[in-house]
Amino acid sequence: MENLKKYVAELLGTFVLVFIGTGSAVFAGQYIGFAGISLAFGLAVLVMVYTIGPISGCHINPAITVAMLIAGKIKSKDATIYIIMQCLGAIIASALVLAIALGNANFDITVDGLGQNGYGDQSPGKYSLAAGVIAEVILTFIFLLVIFGATSKNAPRMFAGIAIGLSLVIIHLVGIPITGTSVNPARSLGPAIFVGGPALTQLWVFILAPITGAAIAALLWKYLFEPGAEKT
Repeated sequence: MENLKKYVAELLGTFVLVFIGTGSAVFAGQYIGFAGISLAFGLAVLVMVYTIGPISGCHINPAITVAMLIAGKIKSKDATIYIIMQCLGAIIASALVLAIALGNANFDITVDGLGQNGYGDQSPGKYSLAAGVIAEVILTFIFLLVIFGATSKNAPRMFAGIAIGLSLVIIHLVGIPITGTSVNPARSLGPAIFVGGPALTQLWVFILAPITGAAIAALLWKYLFEPGAEKT
């Protein structure tokens, strides 16, 4: 039962992140702009840290789960199921965002999209593939460093959610014009499945780049900053 609680928590947490984050872009983007979308993603993570953090650790991101596996903070079986549940949560969220969007007669998924990520012509600022890869690796690296630091045994734990949520806000403020900001393969997978086309063919970037950035952060933290970190 304890394992089931963790797995369901990861599904629900990822659902909330993707529904609120991409939903803010689809439903309210024209009103709140990039800053508002950045806040939606960051605040969604912040509230989920305090909601499901005590249950599952609130990964809600395959890149985080991979990083925690590398750092020895999660077992491989749990990591695998976490990632599956995260992807399911993101897909369900994207399906419901699409269902609501279709209630607007002016919505056109090929034009308006579902908050998907992209590079080149699919990038909000028309940034290249190389720029997108570099940005996603660096931004995910920063995100994971914050997570490892904020949740380390020497950090004041009650403030972890604030640090993690605010870090995602600033990451989105920088990353949205470049790729729409992924730093989370599940968050990219959900919209891409329904949008299809370039969103789906470019998805590999938003799987590999965040995982690479997360892995680098995990190795750096494990072997340099906190080699004696406690296991979770």
